[in-house]
Amino acid sequence: MELIKQQRLNRLCEGTCFRKISSRRRQDKFWYCRLSPNHKVLHYGDLEESPQGEVPHDSLQDKLPVADIKAVVTGKDCPHMKEKGALKQNKEVLELAFSVLYESDEYLNFIAPDKQEYCVWTDGLNALLGKEMTSDYTKSDLDVLLSMEMKLRLLDLENIQIPEAPPPIPKEPSNYDFVYDCN
Repeated sequence: MELIKQQRLNRLCEGTCFRKISSRRRQDKFWYCRLSPNHKVLHYGDLEESPQGEVPHDSLQDKLPVADIKAVVTGKDCPHMKEKGALKQNKEVLELAFSVLYESDEYLNFIAPDKQEYCVWTDGLNALLGKEMTSDYTKSDLDVLLSMEMKLRLLDLENIQIPEAPPPIPKEPSNYDFVYDCN
């Protein structure tokens, strides 16, 4: 679980581009959110277009200290999903919606680009708050890691010694002009 938590927090540090929620039909506004490398502050800000690659911290104007976050709510509990015309309560959007509540009644609203980003962000934010990571992706990642560990331990039973340290990394080749003769 610690490995999965670390992976989720690393993804939050890389950041994600989210679509901006607006009452008008136009869906071409974006905003970016990322966690600072020390895991203490969420940096976020508006963008003109979807970014290529990472957005630097200093270009994101707004900050939210993690210590100020009160809760993470998802789906129908999100303030932006309770509004009357909230995207006509589109089921897909509802499943990707989450909000970060802070101070008395302030909130930061998100609609994830896909299910995986939704799981990464909700898991990561819950991990920051010391809560359990409960997404389907966490369960699946945990199953994969546990089955791998089990297989490695079973290998050990077959008298195959598994080294404690990884093998040394070989030196780089003198040139990269490899030729493969397919004849």
